[in-house]
Amino acid sequence: MSTIIEKELLDRIGDHHQMTSAETPLRPDAFIKSEEQKMNSIENHFRLIMEDLGLDLTDDSLNGTPYRVAKMFVQELFSGLNPENKPKMSVFDNAYHYDKMLVEANITFNSTCEHHFLPIIGKAHIGYISSGKVIGLSKLNRIVDYYSRRPQVQERLIMQIFNELKTVLETDSVIVVMEAKHLCVSSRGIQDESSFTSTIQYGGAFDEKENRNDFFNLIKQEK
Repeated sequence: MSTIIEKELLDRIGDHHQMTSAETPLRPDAFIKSEEQKMNSIENHFRLIMEDLGLDLTDDSLNGTPYRVAKMFVQELFSGLNPENKPKMSVFDNAYHYDKMLVEANITFNSTCEHHFLPIIGKAHIGYISSGKVIGLSKLNRIVDYYSRRPQVQERLIMQIFNELKTVLETDSVIVVMEAKHLCVSSRGIQDESSFTSTIQYGGAFDEKENRNDFFNLIKQEK
């Protein structure tokens, strides 16, 4: 395949916001370097990018930008790539025997489009019916935040959150809805400022329309 055709194909994948894997694509050697080594390398590379753009890095306002970007990438925006940052998921017995759905709505998340490295900003709504295990409410927020802090495609992001909750709670009765604004749509390409993307993933008791409707009614009240 020629370089031009290959680039056109890769560009098309990005513009169509397609994902190629349900798991975040990581190399086997992804964690050989320390965070400090990664930051040093990214700082050097980003300095070259800024220089290629013609920016004057002797200016006091720009001089520290390569370091700031490197630190932001490793310790903030993409901290969810490192499994050491995965939140501890302590579960508890459902001592009250509460057997209806629990809903956590309007969980704010910030992620990054893996095709253009532009922000994805939105809200997640989570519901589950306990099969005997429960987790603290804040852990739902932390799961969303952890998987959001990596280069993402919204379809993959919701699947990762959904599968993590099923595993931790030991139940298929989980539902996740995500609504997000993609800056790769609003600030480039079609430049549509008003559109947003919605995804849904569910299983178990939520396969029944009545339970899904109850969930939708609850999250509608919280908006």
